Amino acid sequence: MNSILWHIKLLRPLNIIISGVAMIIAAAIMETIDNIDIVIRVILVVICYTGAANSMNDIIDYNIDLINRPSRPLQLGYVSKKSALIISIILFSAGTFFCLGLSQEAKVIGIFIAMPMIILYNKSFKNIPLIGNITVAFILGLAFLFCGAAFGRIKYMLIPSLLAFGLNLVRELIKDIADIEGDKSNGIRTFPIVAGINKANQLTIFLIGCISIGSFIPFINGYYGLLYGVILIIGVEIPLAVVVVSILNNPGIKSARYSEKLLKFCNISGLIAIYSGTL
Repeated sequence: MNSILWHIKLLRPLNIIISGVAMIIAAAIMETIDNIDIVIRVILVVICYTGAANSMNDIIDYNIDLINRPSRPLQLGYVSKKSALIISIILFSAGTFFCLGLSQEAKVIGIFIAMPMIILYNKSFKNIPLIGNITVAFILGLAFLFCGAAFGRIKYMLIPSLLAFGLNLVRELIKDIADIEGDKSNGIRTFPIVAGINKANQLTIFLIGCISIGSFIPFINGYYGLLYGVILIIGVEIPLAVVVVSILNNPGIKSARYSEKLLKFCNISGLIAIYSGTL
């Protein structure tokens, strides 16, 4: 039983749950939540690809995570690299199988764009400053376009996709600051290593400013209603402000790790704001 639990932990179940909930809220925004078959397929594709990506990432980042995240199953020795690779292959295959039952546009996004980019990021892009961050943010934003394409309503997912891209780009930059010790010891060239933590913090604060202003444009233009603005402030703007204050007061690894955890739920808050703004 313990072995099964460690293999489940390898997949980072909280991330998987968040990705599944995000697709449910996305379907609700498009008013397609009653199309149960497609909703389930979309969720299965996203959670399979998410789990596969997490497992693959832990294999490739094994030495890095011995320093940055030593309590992960692979690093503790409770899961072997071979098992993690098999799980990743199975989940990529399962996600592709479920994707085949969706629309042509969704198949193109899922199988021919998202999955190759996940693999390329882990194999190549991760070691390129900013490009790796942008790639991850793009993949996570792409999930919403994939969901929209599955229902033939991709235009409804443009704003959620842009919001997810921005928030995850900030989070990826902050993660690189938090992981600087392990990355540096393994020769990984992330932006904080190449440009320094101060420059990385400055870029993070600039991006947060852009997101904070940009996310209010749909409210100002009347595209979303009052509830959007209220929930956006509570669930996105305030956490972003806390991150900025944390960075300014304590611009280091400890602050970055705290900010990374705080930002994990901002995507869901943003989606709830969008859904509430459409009511």
